[in-house]
Formats: sequence, structure tokens, C-alpha cells
Amino acid sequence: MPETLTPVPETAASPPAGEAGPARPSLAARVVAHPLLWPVLALVVLLAVNVAASPGFLEVRMQDGHLFGSVVDILRNSAPVMLVATGMTLVIATRGIDLSVGAIAAIAGAIACTQIVGAADQGAAGAAIIACTTALAVCVLLGLWNGFLVAVVGIQPIIATLVLMVAGRGLAMLVTDGQITTVNNDTFSALASGFVLTLPIALVIALGVVGLTALLTRRTALGMLIEAVGINPEASRLAGVRSRTIIWTVYVFAGLCAGIAGLIIAANTSSVNANSLGLWIELDAILAVVIGGTSLAGGRFSLAGTLVGAIFIATLARTIPTIGIPSEANYLFKAVVVILVCLLQSPRARASLRSALTPRSAKGASA
Repeated sequence: MPETLTPVPETAASPPAGEAGPARPSLAARVVAHPLLWPVLALVVLLAVNVAASPGFLEVRMQDGHLFGSVVDILRNSAPVMLVATGMTLVIATRGIDLSVGAIAAIAGAIACTQIVGAADQGAAGAAIIACTTALAVCVLLGLWNGFLVAVVGIQPIIATLVLMVAGRGLAMLVTDGQITTVNNDTFSALASGFVLTLPIALVIALGVVGLTALLTRRTALGMLIEAVGINPEASRLAGVRSRTIIWTVYVFAGLCAGIAGLIIAANTSSVNANSLGLWIELDAILAVVIGGTSLAGGRFSLAGTLVGAIFIATLARTIPTIGIPSEANYLFKAVVVILVCLLQSPRARASLRSALTPRSAKGASA
């Protein structure tokens, strides 16, 4: 029997015959709608300001097989914030917050430096490796503690991590006996001052962590599960997602990232001051995450945006003294710039610009 073809009914979305479909938004409108536009533009503006103040700012030279220059210094200095912000991104994506990362960084530096000083051979590479491994293991335990308070006990994340934020500094002070501990170990110092493949080791470590995190969250189901927990924890639980396990995992990861950042900060000066190491780095990390486009309400997150945000924070810190801003006004200037970037990135501002850049024909067709 010959096969008959049934006509496909015209869908409601199809335009009537003889009429053109709704016009697509212009290229400019689509660019404005991209969440990374304003962070990248703000970063470009900061770089332009630095070039105007110091014409050789973008110069990068090769010396002794390593790259040197202001841009390289900014990227190296952004490594700790980059690490902490990467862990913070996943925590915020689950509707959480971790205020204890600065204290965890201080604990990591305190444990590592104290163990190196107490080793039989302070300058041995093995002493540095054992000390760093011990410090990171403690940071993982602290992340487990935060995850336990949030996921199992049910304490609000801001309160649960505030406990460790306060107590962690005291713990770091106990480890160092309240003294500034100085070490003399080339292996440990190489974390901040060393180079690999012409690039600073600190930057390579940070980019490696960001890249591995992106691979795990975008090439596996982990990223989707994290976003599901952040969008609706109860619905994700009813759908079979182990919300507690996901929340526990992100806090452990945040603690590990903070520990690595603390080791890099301590290695930069070959010493640890429990009072100041990692101070306010949690705020820089949160700013980097927000500037990068991740919502504090949880859900979808952008590691690429966080990377741009961390570099923006480090560039801003370098710009302030370059243009002669008094040290007393550093935090005020930083706050004003960050607020401007966040305002430009707000949904209302993006919608207004997108509407202004959309052709009138497209508006009429959509109407």
C-alpha cells in the first residue's frame, strides 16, 4: 500500500504567509546582553588608565627564562583571590556563603610555617611538602566542619561560617603563639616566587584549579547538580539529588582552595602573621564572584566571570597607587569602582541598554 504523507500543521510560532518573522536583536544588543561585557570593559578601562599613567605598563620582557612585567605581577598577585573566588563561586551557587576562607588561609599558612620551622632540616624540600600537605588536610577538615553545620545541622551559611571566621584567627594565633613566624625554605618560597614554563607558579596553580573545576562542573553532571540545589533545594531533593552531599562537597572544596591561597600568601613573604594573612580576602572573593555575573541568590554560575572578576580586583589594587590615590582613600575608591561595575551589570541596566540598541523594526515586530 503506498505510503501517504500527512501535512504538517502550521504551528502558532510560524509567521503567517507573506509576513516576515520577528527580527532578531541587533549584534550590539546581543553583545550588551552578555554577562561578561561590563567586567571585561571595566578591566580594559583600568588597563588603559595604568597605561596613561605609566606608558611602559603593558611591557612584558623575558629575563633569565622568565616573564617579567607589571601585567605578570598583576596575574601573580591575583592567584590567591582567584583560588578563593573559585571555591566561593560553587558555594554561592548553592545559595550559600563562606566568610571563613580568610581565617582558613591564615590557619594553612600558620600550620605550614610552624611545621617547617620545627623540622630537623628547615631548608629541606621534604619539610615543605609535609608541612603543606598537613596544612591542606586541616583545611579540608575545616571545610567539612562548615559543610556539617550548613547541610546537617541546618545553620544559616552566613552564621555557620562566621563562627569559623572568628575562631579561625584565634586558632592560627594559637598555632604561632601569637608571633610572626619566619621560614627559610626555598621550596616553600617557590610557591609564590618560582616559575614554571616562564609563568609564575602561583598563577599556574590558580589557573590549573580553575581549569579543573570548569572541567568537572561543565563536562560532568556536578555543575548541573550544584545549580539545581541552588535554584530549588527542596525540589532537587525530591528529584533524587543528594543535596547534603553537594553542599558538603562545595564547602570542602572552598576550604581546600582557601588553604592553597593561604600557602601562596605565606610563601610570598616566607612568613606568617596570623592577624593579617588573608585578611578581607573573603570580601575580595565575593566581589570577584558577583562582578563575574554569579547571583548571590544561587543557581547558575560562571567560572569564566569569576576569573575576570579576580583579575579585575588585582588590577584595581595595582591601579590605586599608580594614579596617586592616597592610601587613606583606598577602600573608598575601590568600593565606588566596584559599585559602578555592579550597577552597569544589573539586569535593569542591561535591559535598558539592550532596548536602546534594538532596532525599531524589531520592536514593532515583537509588538
